[in-house]
Amino acid sequence: MSASASGDGRIVSAAGDGRGASTTGDGLAASATDDGRIAPAGDGRAVPAGPPSSPHGGLRGPVSASAHRVGAVARRHWHVLRRSPHRFFDVLVWPVVDTLLYGSIGLFAAQAADAAGARSTGTAVAVFLLSGTVLWHLVHQTQISLATGFLEETWSRNLLGLLATPLRGWEYLAGIGLFALVRTALSTLAVAALAFAAYTFDVTTLGVGLLPVAALLLACGWAVALAVVGLVLRYGSGAEALAWGALSVVMPLSGVFYPVSTLPGVLRPVAEVLPTTHAFAAGRALASGQGMPWRELGLAAGGTAVLLVLALVFLGRMLAAFRRRGLVTRYS
Repeated sequence: MSASASGDGRIVSAAGDGRGASTTGDGLAASATDDGRIAPAGDGRAVPAGPPSSPHGGLRGPVSASAHRVGAVARRHWHVLRRSPHRFFDVLVWPVVDTLLYGSIGLFAAQAADAAGARSTGTAVAVFLLSGTVLWHLVHQTQISLATGFLEETWSRNLLGLLATPLRGWEYLAGIGLFALVRTALSTLAVAALAFAAYTFDVTTLGVGLLPVAALLLACGWAVALAVVGLVLRYGSGAEALAWGALSVVMPLSGVFYPVSTLPGVLRPVAEVLPTTHAFAAGRALASGQGMPWRELGLAAGGTAVLLVLALVFLGRMLAAFRRRGLVTRYS
């Protein structure tokens, strides 16, 4: 009598009469029926034979298998976050600290302007600071979540295991991007809730124009994160600091809380090239009660598309060099 392991990890032994006997995960004996099902002894239930796949039996199709792998990557990172409470520091604590800091500065400016007889100016400053804080954490949390999600694979020495699986590159990026959306949503909700509770600022007053602005900032965060992942693949752990520091350079040049016209003249051309500059300018226009800033949104959309393409090409080249040079041994 021979024995073999089925696709779902059960041990199946072939008996001489052509029927199989197996042991299920709960230790019950099972036998194969004539129609190819495994019938556990004792409870009369039957389960499909063969490798695990769709709930209805049989192998998953290509689309279903890809969706399953994308979901598995997202769940893997969610479980890491859920079981490590200290990881919520980046998700909730820093956003709350930023909201308190810039909200209090804005409130002080509004009170000082009111005392000087320029109430509208102070109110505008407070609104710009609070709306900028909410929008900044959209791009910041997206970039941090995607970049540190990949770094988690290097810290846990799981990178070689990923390369040995049928997981495609775009499936991994989609899964970790899905996780980044969840993490960004938690952070942004915390910022928006505190801004409303402490400073009576309702971000929904920006209107439907907030949706394209938010989408563009999310895409910018993804693009920066992809570039950071490429640098980590190529240069190793020495480039990990960019996961937290890359956007620190972009923030002052993007005019998060102020128009770029206030920057030194030599930096203004650089700021105008960044798509984040036009996205934040659109956010300020909405916060000040203007109409839909189509020009700024168009410039931001075009710049974001170019940035995403460049980031993907750069990541592809770095991944090819990573494989060609055998740099995976750094993490094995």
